[in-house]
This record gives sequence, structure tokens and C-alpha cells, in this order.
Amino acid sequence: MASARLPSLIRGLFPRVDVWKALTLAIAALVALPVIVVLAHVLVPTDGIWAHLSSTVLTRYVGNTLFLLVTVGCGTLVIGAGTAWLVVMCRFPGQRIFEWALLLPLAVPTYVIAYAYTDFLQYAGPVQMWLREVFEWSRHDYWFPEIRSLGGAATLMTFVLYPYVYLLARASFLEQSVCVLDVGRTLGRGPWRLFSGVALPLARPALAGGVALALMETLNDFGAVQFFGVDTFTTGIYRTWFGLGEPVAAAQLAAFMMVFVLVLVVLERWSRGRSRYFHTSSRYQALPEYQLRGWGRIGAILACGLPVLIGFIGPALLLGSMSIQQGDALLGTRFLEFARNSLTLAAVTAVFAVVLSVILSYGVRLNPGPVTRSAARIAAMGYAIPGAVIAVGILIPLGWLDSQLNVLFRDWFGINLGLILSGTMFILVYAYVARFLAVSFNTVEASLGKVTPTMDAASRTLGKTAGGTLRRVHTPIMRSSLLAAGILVFVDAMKELPATIILRPFDFDTLAVRAHNLASDERLAQASTSSLAIVVVGIIPVILLSLAMRRARPGSSD
Repeated sequence: MASARLPSLIRGLFPRVDVWKALTLAIAALVALPVIVVLAHVLVPTDGIWAHLSSTVLTRYVGNTLFLLVTVGCGTLVIGAGTAWLVVMCRFPGQRIFEWALLLPLAVPTYVIAYAYTDFLQYAGPVQMWLREVFEWSRHDYWFPEIRSLGGAATLMTFVLYPYVYLLARASFLEQSVCVLDVGRTLGRGPWRLFSGVALPLARPALAGGVALALMETLNDFGAVQFFGVDTFTTGIYRTWFGLGEPVAAAQLAAFMMVFVLVLVVLERWSRGRSRYFHTSSRYQALPEYQLRGWGRIGAILACGLPVLIGFIGPALLLGSMSIQQGDALLGTRFLEFARNSLTLAAVTAVFAVVLSVILSYGVRLNPGPVTRSAARIAAMGYAIPGAVIAVGILIPLGWLDSQLNVLFRDWFGINLGLILSGTMFILVYAYVARFLAVSFNTVEASLGKVTPTMDAASRTLGKTAGGTLRRVHTPIMRSSLLAAGILVFVDAMKELPATIILRPFDFDTLAVRAHNLASDERLAQASTSSLAIVVVGIIPVILLSLAMRRARPGSSD
């Protein structure tokens, strides 16, 4: 593993430096740079803009955001953890299909699903038109839930974001030792008590990480809440920055929004207290599966099938129908270019994010002091900030650096270099890593935290270095979680829109940019083609990697 060999090279150049601590601080500084640039604006006066926001819209931002956080957090936890336990530990018809099918909503942008369901469920949509035709109702003769509302946004977000919890919970359940479950059985625990009393405590770091990712995505969502007319911190940041032209006030709103994330993290860690959960055995056998019968089988099929139906199959059918009836006129060779751009950016970002997360989390494990822990937390805060804010936070320093390099080369060599950093794919990858490092870091940290420290001590007594211990001991145990981290980053990078629009090089479009441009012009039928292309390009690696997660489990017989 390259990340394990890198410290040896640095140690040869700087023998007295604590290599892992230095790497941790360096990575945290680079990734946190956009966040620091944005937070630096908090100290700048706003000329009364902040006072105006506080007296007019801030209360609505806080109320709507809190409602979304509570609703989506509870919903994703119940759906994600419950379905993960069912597909890992129970046997019922369609179990192996649901293993990867439950991930399908992860590959679909939230705003695309919002567009699809709005077109289907609104007053002029086919559902209400059918009801009025069949029952001969007029507008005031019946009540129908309003999809473009706060409740509608929370419901759709729940069924789109639950895969964050499901994927991490499933990876955690797959990594659990059979010995621990056997002990629970010998104590007379049935399937439900074994799930609630043994498996959930062991999976708690992964569940907390998954819920945190879902809540951060909820905080960051812009397309769906804007389309539904729901005022949140994210819509307020965009409106303040790009509508009112007040980047300072927008940065202060972003900083205020980060307080929500900090509170969530602190509350979870406080509730956990000093409890720690480790696997103390290396006996990884095939996991036992409960054979479900009767109503239990039907309930499991419904519990796993309903999220897939609402979160993916329904929107896919609607978009497919619109795409067939009236698709994008550019469907053809240009789409190969859009897909290649999206795939390249997503794959490179996933590799960098996972490698940096391993180094960062292992550096914190070796140096668990307040400095390294704080640095890692700051670096992982980028996911809570809107993509456009991250983009501006990167564009300011790199634009300045490009300017200085041009002045230097023009004065010394008479050469105009142009945009070396801020006009290439480098700035996009940088923005994606800064934005999505929390996705992979939370996953890797949760998995690494379950490895008992006695394994490190045993490895070191056998002569292994810290890097050797990471490569030979921790990495094989964490394979499922590393795959999960790669899946999450890859799919999120495929869907990223605001940062791509701002930072992409000239004539460099992705599938997400194409879909958004058409949808923003109310050309939803044409946008459906690009939206389906995002799903097709993103869902294949999701399925393959999901199937590989079971084979990656130590002791797996697949």
C-alpha cells in the first residue's frame, strides 16, 4: 500500500520528524485550506447585512433546517440499519438482489428525484389527473399531500440518503466476528436481542458515521430544497452570496451552519462516553443466517423493497419514460465525453480521498493528542459546506498563486503561463477531495476504531513498523470499509454540481452539469437523459463493489 510506504521515504529525509504526525497535519492543512479561507471572512464587517438576515429569515432557516435534520436522521438510521441487518443476517427471497439494490438511490442526485416526483404528483401530474377523472372530482373536492413542501423534502431526502447508513452498517455487520454473536446466543439472546444488544453497539461508530454523512448531505442540499421552496441555510447561503452579492454574510451563514455539525458530533461522542467496542478475536467464519418464514419473510421483502421502489425504481421509470418521449438532442458522441469526464474525476477523487483518509485516521490513532484530533476534525468539516463555497474558498488562494507564478515567470523568463492550477482538472480534484474527505474519513475512522490496540502492540513486538502494521494488519481487516469509502466518494463526486460549474476548465462539462442546465430551464424531459446517464455510469461500480464487499470479509467463502 502506497500510503504505508510513504512515511519510510519521509523518515529517510527527515529522521527526527514524527512522520505520521507531520503527514496528518500536512494533509489536514491542505484539505482545510478552503474552510479556513471561508471562515476568515467571519472577521470581516458585514455593514448590517447580518443584522438584516437575523431579523428577517434566520429563524426560518434554523427551524426548517432542524426539522430536516431530525426527520432525515431518524429515518435514515431506521431504514439503513434495519435493511443492513436483514440482508446480512437473514435469508429470504431476493436477499442477494437487495444487497446491491438497496444502494441504487445513492447514485441518483436528490434534485433529479425531486423533479421526477414533482412532475408525477403535482396537481397537473398523472396521479391527480387520474383521480379527478375516475372520481369526477374538482380541485376542492379532495385533499392530496403537497410534494413541494418541507415534509415532502424530508421524505424524499430520507429515501435518497439512507444508503449512507445502510452501506456503512452492512460493512460493519460483515466485519463482526462470529465469536461475539455466538456468545450472545449462549446467553439466550434471540435474533432481535442479538441485533439490539450486541450487533448495534459494535456497529455504533459506523452508524454514527453514516447518519452524520446523511445529515451533512441534508445540510448541503441545494437543488431539492430550492425547487420545493424550502428555506434552509444552504439556500440562504446561495441567495446571500450570488443573489445579494454579499460573500462575507454568506460565509458567516456557512460558519453558523457548521455549528450544527459540531453539535451533532459532540452529542454523539458525549452519549458514547468512554465506551469502546473492539473485536478481540481473529476467528472470522461465515456469518450465520436466520431463515425467515411466513410473515417474517413478507415483512423483510417489504422492508427492503419499499426504499428501493421509492428511492430508485419509481424515479428511474419516470425519467425513462420522459427520456423516451422527449430526450436530449445531444444524445450521442458528446455523451461519451460527458461520461468520460465524470468517470475520470470521480475515480481519481475516490482514490485520493481513501488514501488520504487512511493516512489521516492512522496518524490520529498513533498520535491521539488534541492537535492531531482537532486537525483531522477540521479537515473533515468540508462536507458540511456547500460546494460553491468550497469552490470559492479554493479559487481565491489558487487564483492568487497562479497570478504570482505568472508574474514571476514573466519577469524572469518572459513567459506567460496562464492558469496553471485554477484552470485545470487539478482544482476540481482538489475541491472534490476537500468536499468529500469526510465521507471516506468517517468510514475509515469507524472501521479502524474497532481494531483493538493490542493488535498494534503485538505487531510492533514482532518487529513491524507503524507502516507495516497498517499494511499487514489493519488493511486486511478494513477491506470492506475501504471499499465502502470508495463507493461513497465515487458516487458523490459523480453527482457534484456547484463546485463543478464554478471550477471546471473551459469546455469541460460533466453529466451533472448537463442535467442541471436543462432542468434549470424547466426542460425536465431533456434533462432526464443526462440524469439517467449519471445513474448508468455510477451504478455499475456501485453494484460490483457492493458484491465485492461480501468477498472482502475475512473468512468469507464467496
